[in-house]
Formats: sequence, structure tokens, C-alpha cells
Amino acid sequence: MSKVLVIGAGGVSSVAVHKMAMNADIFSHITLASRTKSKCDAIAQSVKSRFGVDIDTAAIDADDVTATTALIQKVQPELVVNLALPYQDLSIMDACLAAGVDYLDTANYEPRDEAKFEYKWQWAYQDRFKDAGLMALLGSGFDPGVTSVFTTYIKKHLLDSIETLDILDCNGGDTGLPFATNFNPEINLREVTANSRHWENGQWVEGPALSHKQTFDFEGVGPKNMYLMYHEELESLAKFYPEIKRIRFWMTFGDSYLKHLEVLENIGMTSIEPMQFQGREIIPIEFLKALLPEPASLGPITKGKTNIGVIATGLKDGVKKTVYVNNICDHEEAYAETGNQAVSYTTGVPAMIGAALMVTGQWKGDGVFNMEQLDPDPFMDMLNKHGLPWKVQDLDAPLDF
Repeated sequence: MSKVLVIGAGGVSSVAVHKMAMNADIFSHITLASRTKSKCDAIAQSVKSRFGVDIDTAAIDADDVTATTALIQKVQPELVVNLALPYQDLSIMDACLAAGVDYLDTANYEPRDEAKFEYKWQWAYQDRFKDAGLMALLGSGFDPGVTSVFTTYIKKHLLDSIETLDILDCNGGDTGLPFATNFNPEINLREVTANSRHWENGQWVEGPALSHKQTFDFEGVGPKNMYLMYHEELESLAKFYPEIKRIRFWMTFGDSYLKHLEVLENIGMTSIEPMQFQGREIIPIEFLKALLPEPASLGPITKGKTNIGVIATGLKDGVKKTVYVNNICDHEEAYAETGNQAVSYTTGVPAMIGAALMVTGQWKGDGVFNMEQLDPDPFMDMLNKHGLPWKVQDLDAPLDF
């Protein structure tokens, strides 16, 4: 039984805290903190009404290392679960080092002034965490996170070697709104408008954003257009599985979403460059975020399913084989259980599982770790038990694109 401190109070945090409360034998005490304490209090009230579990709440500016360190020292958790913004990863890691506590997050660091996300900033903490005898687990969400665990499971149990890997992320949910993002609008739009990038034959291949489209028939959703994108797990997978010749990431988008996105880009609303407006400096994408629906508010109106998985082709006993490992999650079922839609659910549940494996000692080590460095079996087992069941299919042939 362990104390944890969760930082951040969005939809993912709400799911993770609800699922932690459902596993009181693992998480004996939960403290939830964010810049806006009222959001934490609302989550705490929901947890209490659903499961009868009390959690503590606190206000914290996670950019303030000194204040965050003081909060960690006050709570004395075994683990800090960072579900705040990716901009705050490094300050929270610094606070964990100062307080002598393990660390977990779901998305890698992004600098505020550059639309670029990669692991170099956090991998640079390897020696500091190792020397301190602490563990930092990066990317314990779905993608990154579960997709990396799926890949590790495939390598351990299904294929002797992997030649090509495709990650397919389909959100078949419908809110009925003309335009909304299914997670933090600012992070979502920075990600979607970045150049595409994939790993092939030992190097990165780049292209314009959303320029490469394919159609795939997703079980539970149907045929959807999906687009080649860059996603951070490509970087860690290429590092830890250097034998894979090609690694790609695909995400589905509807025509209405892309139409709105094109207009917003054309008029500069997705820019991260500061501009003057009525005598003050604003950043357009931050202003746009304030206008768009809060993703955590979309739960009651989102219907449909997500389907996220990996397709790997390689050799098994000298014979070429293609396998598909995926999960299907229902938005309405996720909302009924935790009050959040499936995109938050599919990230919040893996955050809880990663935390559970760390505090119970099933995943342990000194230093900074990505998901694919650890034993996939206990994580895969917990996915089945805690709301994200997966299945394995043999495909007749590799993807033909």
C-alpha cells in the first residue's frame, strides 16, 4: 500500500485518480494537486461519490520547483505521477530529484517556445536519477505507452524479430460539435500541425504535415482516413529496437476537423509566436485554446469507440508473419465508469497501471526508463483487468502501403 502524489487535474488525471481509488489495496493514499484547486476538488468529489474514497487536494504551480519540492516533502509519496502539461516535465523531475521520490509521466517534454517534442531533454536526466537511486518512467499513457508495451510483447512472445512496425490510432468518437480536440487543445494542435516524420532504414524521413493519407478499416469503427504523423514513441522504439527497418505512426482525422484546422492555420491561429493585441502580448494558439471546448467536458456528449494498436511484420521460426495487437475502447462505457471520454480513459488507465507496477516493485530500476525497456507481461495483464482488454490477430499479409 502506497502514497502517491498526482499533479494535474484534466481528463487523464481524473481517470487515473478514479482508477487508483478503485485499487485501494495498491494506492492507500492519493493527493491530487494542480494550479486550480477547484478542479482537484471536483475530481475528489466524483471519486468520493462513486467509490467512497477520500483523496486530498492541493494547489501547486508545477513550474515552481521549490514549491513543488515542498509539496512532495509534505505529502511524502512513494511516487509522483505527472499528468500536468508536457512543458512542466523537467521542473517536476527536478522537484522529484530534490525530494528523493520516483517519477512517472505520460508524454515527453515540450519547450513552450518551440513546437518540438523529443526525449533528449529527459534522457539527459539518466545519470542524475541513477546516482540518486531513483526511477523515472517516461510515457506511461497509451501512445506513447501501451503501444510500446504492445511492441515489446510482440518481440517477447509473437515474433523472433520485427522488420516493420505501424502504430494505428483511431478515435471514432463523435461529439456532434463542429470542431473540438479530444485532449489539451494547445498540445493537440501543436502535434497535428508538425511535419510528419518516420523511421526508415536507419534514418528519419520527414514530410509536410498531414500530406500522406491511407484508409484502414478499424474494427468497431469502420473505414477511416488516417494520416502519417510524428509521435514520440517512434524515437524510443528506434533507439531500443534498432533492428526495425521502418516505424510509422498513423492517426485518423475527419474531414470536418481538417477543414477547420486548415482555416485556423491559414489565419495564424495555430501559431506559437507571440503577437501584439490591444496593447498586450498574446500567443494565438493559447487564445484559441481558451475558445475551444475543454476536453474534460466532452464526456457526456461523446459517442463511438477508439481503436489503437500496432501492426508488426517480422520472422517467427524463420517464416515471415504479420501480427496486429490492439484495444477497442467505448466512449460511453468509459464515461459511465469515470465521468471521462475514452481518449482520457485510454491514457489515464495506463498511467495508473505504470504507477501500480512501480509502487509494488514489479517495475523497478535506477535511472530514466521508457516503457519498452521493461517487462511487458505484468502491464499487459493489468490492461485486461482494468478496462483496456487487448487481443492479438494474425494478418494474412503486411500492410500494402
